[in-house]
Amino acid sequence: MTSNHLDHTAAPVAGDTRRTGRAASHGKTILIGEHAVVHGAPALVLPVLDAVVVATVTPVDPDPARVDRGPDTDPATGHLLESAVHTGPLDTAPAAVLPTVTAVTATLRHFGVTDRRFHVRVDSDVPTARGMGSSAAVAAAVTAAVADALGETLDADVHHELIQECERIAHGRPSGLDARGVVADAPVWFEGGRVEPVVPGARCTFVVADTGVPGHTREAVASVRDRLERDPVGVRATIDSIGELARGARTHLEHGAAEALGAGMDAAHGLLAGLDVSSTELDRLVTAARGAGALGAKLTGGGRGGCVLALAADDDHAARIAAALRGAGAAATWTTTIGDRA
Repeated sequence: MTSNHLDHTAAPVAGDTRRTGRAASHGKTILIGEHAVVHGAPALVLPVLDAVVVATVTPVDPDPARVDRGPDTDPATGHLLESAVHTGPLDTAPAAVLPTVTAVTATLRHFGVTDRRFHVRVDSDVPTARGMGSSAAVAAAVTAAVADALGETLDADVHHELIQECERIAHGRPSGLDARGVVADAPVWFEGGRVEPVVPGARCTFVVADTGVPGHTREAVASVRDRLERDPVGVRATIDSIGELARGARTHLEHGAAEALGAGMDAAHGLLAGLDVSSTELDRLVTAARGAGALGAKLTGGGRGGCVLALAADDDHAARIAAALRGAGAAATWTTTIGDRA
């Protein structure tokens, strides 16, 4: 599945070594299925189209005698990174941006290019450690932008594998859920490594709200796994229930049944809270969203921090929900509309 949010520049010019590449991706959020998906249940993933990552890749002259090379260019590789996390030579980049470094080097390796040097700029609206797929979104934009700077285009399968290579640096054993979600322009059904696009039956508007507290996904996943070992019957029943809610959410989304979809979101939050992956901050925002009339609200992602997802009746209602969430302490909000965006 490709995305129209991978925004490439004009067609390549043969032999052009000064071409600037550009590409964009976006955040993602889990509608229903977090934690359960780790244990074989399905998940339904939404693109957050208003949380954007843009990568711009500008060639750097490889000749060290050229004055326009710049005093801060990495003497070993020539690549420079400019981002909120690190600005400077790639070889001195901290561990936090190693996935970004991999995005550059893996893409060049894929195309068999060793003599090109780039200045890579990353501008991201997707917060880190919030369950919105920040590392995957950066990888998606940077790999596509490097390809674009080379006058090449990545097909969907190659692009996915390059993002996954970066995600393995970031997360060890990524499911692929984030890598799919950040390049999709429609909801994605994820089950057992298989993905399918989901076509909404009506326009749906969601609000994502950041608690301002980093999520603790690994800790929460480990906790659920420990609970499953201690209480296999009870916790498996909860996991299966979340999976059934995800299946129901897909049906409701496809039929445009917003109220039923919202009720499923509320039920999912209750089950996740029962697994002890919610938090005071998440519960406060869920309560605020429901107080503003949200059709449904729940934590999204790993939990114990991170973000809340709320379903609005329409765009005006989404604005009221977002205001209520910010009033309740949300550090930021985003609105994402799926289905008919006209």
